[in-house]
Amino acid sequence: MSRFCEVRGPNRPIPGGRSASLGSFSAKLELGCYTGFVQTYATNEKAHFDYRILEALEAGLVLAGHEVKSIKAGRCSIKGAYVKIMNGEAWLLGATVSPYQAGNVPPDYDQQRSRKLLLKKKELNYLMGKSQEKGLTLVPVKLYNKSGLVKLEVGVGQGKKKADKREKIIGREAQRKIERALKEGVIRQKIS
Repeated sequence: MSRFCEVRGPNRPIPGGRSASLGSFSAKLELGCYTGFVQTYATNEKAHFDYRILEALEAGLVLAGHEVKSIKAGRCSIKGAYVKIMNGEAWLLGATVSPYQAGNVPPDYDQQRSRKLLLKKKELNYLMGKSQEKGLTLVPVKLYNKSGLVKLEVGVGQGKKKADKREKIIGREAQRKIERALKEGVIRQKIS
């Protein structure tokens, strides 16, 4: 894919038999060259509810080919997953990647296997220090595409107290009431 992105010139072939100018947005989008486009495959909604995310880092993942296809098809979940530092390496534990084709899966394939995270040495040392601090944990926030590669956003999170969670829920309910009242007021005005 990237070789098409680097080649300059008009009417380069796009996978699928069509041709288009590489200068066009749609051609770059189809080739995965456009870096401004980020497609999110999975998010961990509970991460923002249970933790106050202080910082976020981007990490690559070591995946098999069929796992990449499955993730890009949206057959993955990082709910309940966590990041752990073991033997000087970062690992994603508890993430589920369903098989891409049920009949064409290696016999020893485990959907929830541990997956190694690819980080720079400096980032890894930073995460090691943060994970050992009291009250901080490493949480996977989202799984997304960046320049054709699957990336994981790892957040350094601080656990929220029950009172903080309740405040958030009360705030949401108040916002819903306001929206309902505004909507009813608009409907009554139209009827009158």
